[in-house]
Amino acid sequence: MKTTTSLAVALGATTAFASTLAPRATLPKVTIRGNAFWAGSERFYIKGVDYQPGGASDAADPLADTTVCKRDIAEFKKLGVNTVRIYTIDNSQNHDECMKALADAGIYLALDVNTPKYSIRRDKPAQSYNSAYLQNVFATVDEFQKYDNLLLFFSGNELINNIPTSNTAPYIKAVTRDIKQYIRERNYRKIPVGYSAADIDDNRLETAHYLNCGGDMERGDFFGFNDYSWCDPSTFKESSWEQKVKDLGNYSIPIFLSEYGCIEPDRKFGEVSTLYSSKMSPVYSGGLVYEYTVEGDSDQQKYGLVKLNSKASVSERPDFAEFGKALKAAQTPSGDGGYKTNLPPSECPGRSTTFLVTGDGVPIIPPKAKAFFEDGAGPGVGLKGAGSQEVGSESPGTTTESSSSSGTDSDGSASTEEGAASGLRAPALSVASVVCGFAIIVSSLLGGAIIL
Repeated sequence: MKTTTSLAVALGATTAFASTLAPRATLPKVTIRGNAFWAGSERFYIKGVDYQPGGASDAADPLADTTVCKRDIAEFKKLGVNTVRIYTIDNSQNHDECMKALADAGIYLALDVNTPKYSIRRDKPAQSYNSAYLQNVFATVDEFQKYDNLLLFFSGNELINNIPTSNTAPYIKAVTRDIKQYIRERNYRKIPVGYSAADIDDNRLETAHYLNCGGDMERGDFFGFNDYSWCDPSTFKESSWEQKVKDLGNYSIPIFLSEYGCIEPDRKFGEVSTLYSSKMSPVYSGGLVYEYTVEGDSDQQKYGLVKLNSKASVSERPDFAEFGKALKAAQTPSGDGGYKTNLPPSECPGRSTTFLVTGDGVPIIPPKAKAFFEDGAGPGVGLKGAGSQEVGSESPGTTTESSSSSGTDSDGSASTEEGAASGLRAPALSVASVVCGFAIIVSSLLGGAIIL
């Protein structure tokens, strides 16, 4: 629903390096095995809430303000969530303290890489897919890959929201591919990358299968969709959830609800017990309730679990207690929850009257953006940049081949609006690493300590 240098000065390099080594709590890195998430040897179910104080109209980064994030983390602990989704962040800011506070509370982050000014436009996908856009996306990856409690990246959100906009699907796949390849080429851990889809009856299944077909690098690592079809009082069958589980029963990657929580007529969260039951666990891995704060117009305000009073306090609405109670009462299945492994990727759907994609061609990454794989993206522009949506198309064409023969491991063990804002290897020795290593030695001689 959300739409969203030089190393000549050793001291400067040392300061930047120290920031990356800021002490932070450690949670087990979540990986993918089969069609499920895993935290170590334990099946991981997303029990979360969508979190963007200020909403789309006043985009701000809640993890760049420690007063705000610590105010809200106290509320998250009351709810008992293990994941928050954030739609917009400022990649020019430092996030160490808030990410550590989340980790201390046992909470992971599901992060959208797009911002209102840096995202793919539904009406101009080719024009808005360019190196300026990808530079900012990659800078976000650079900023957050270092945190063990980063759960995943969303490459897009509800870009397809009707039949005509289904023609943007190749761009969703291209951004997903580009992020995955950037992660690999920069020697980062395998962080899952996937898409958050609108629940459009006309082409929900086609979208899901399209984003899970083709080469390894082009396929998403997971599929999230925003589903408001269970409206209390309802049942597994009446809500259409039973049919959706059947439709995606052999889907080879994890599925979860990236938004849920119907507000009509009363919000009792009756769906929570079913979402985490054995009826759904063989296919689904939980979900995120929409949304934490009261935002937007009168209709959207009904979704908020809390109302903001100030930077230091919130007022809990009745829905807060209802959701917390439902989440605490939900019992996930024991063991692996009936997950499936060794399922084949999807077959690419053909063009139809409801899915306007012809063939399996995917836009080629702009040449300027490809250079970031080797050189790095550089600093993020944050929320004050000029934007990328009008820069113009830079892709030289389309390709039907995967950008790489390798992608997410099948067992996941090493893996992992219009703007609708996508193997651990030893890193090469660089000038930066030499300078930083020297800085550590100097720091030790001076009695300083760096804690890893």
